[in-house]
Amino acid sequence: MVRSKRVFTALCVLALSIQAQTPPPQPAGGRGGRGGGGGGGGFAASYPQHEQADESTIERGRALYGVNCAFCHGSDIRGGEGGPNLMRSQVVLNDKKGETIAPVVQNGRPDAGMPKINLTMTQIADVAAFLHSFRVSGYDASRNRPPSILVGDAKAGESYFRSKCASCHSVTGDLKGIGAKFEDPKQLQNFIVMPGGGRGGFGGPGPQSNVPPATVTVTLANNQKVEGRLGRVDDFIVTLTQADGTPRTFRRDGDSPKVEIHDPLAAHRNLLRVYTDDDIHNLTSYLVTVK
Repeated sequence: MVRSKRVFTALCVLALSIQAQTPPPQPAGGRGGRGGGGGGGGFAASYPQHEQADESTIERGRALYGVNCAFCHGSDIRGGEGGPNLMRSQVVLNDKKGETIAPVVQNGRPDAGMPKINLTMTQIADVAAFLHSFRVSGYDASRNRPPSILVGDAKAGESYFRSKCASCHSVTGDLKGIGAKFEDPKQLQNFIVMPGGGRGGFGGPGPQSNVPPATVTVTLANNQKVEGRLGRVDDFIVTLTQADGTPRTFRRDGDSPKVEIHDPLAAHRNLLRVYTDDDIHNLTSYLVTVK
């Protein structure tokens, strides 16, 4: 009996030892695990998983994202000078098929400088499928490095510049040497699309820009005008900072009070809806030669 107990105890110890040395099964890929594993390990497993759409849906989403979103959020959705990282955005992480992304896209975020984008729910679902195709993982394992963005036609870019930009800008004046001011062509491209820098908001120019910040004039019911640097504006509130540094906040109810925004970058914001992918790449390929 004593020998049997000793054998049983030894077998139990051996079984526990083997179990301790055997790693637990890992989930297939990380969140949006394109191409399966490869880095990240348990770190990737801490993020919610998303069911992968078929390749044709992802490709439709990629095309829509490229035209409407990439200039601010980056080709690899990790953000840049123009917009925040979408890979770990809580809105994107909580989303399944575009239901939490849609209100942001269709209504915009005026306080952050994001315009409304006229996409249908079907189109937004395709964009969501593309976003979810990226694998959230640890550090560089999660980075999908885009190819060079210098794929445009410089000659076509020069023609576009003359027709759309030359009325306000000059490559021998305010943009003289612009191609030498940015180490990364992606930074130049972001600057072209939204030279305000930061998150593309109204808060002021980026480090490479001499564009003054947007200002706002609020006309109250008694015709008193309050002016200052624009901080935030939406359908319910407007905030500003007066010249003496005093912050002011006003509630909005329709057109009351009257709000007039003076945005030096208005022309650039208006172009956001009409730029094509080719336009942006051609313009970048041209301006990078202006040194």
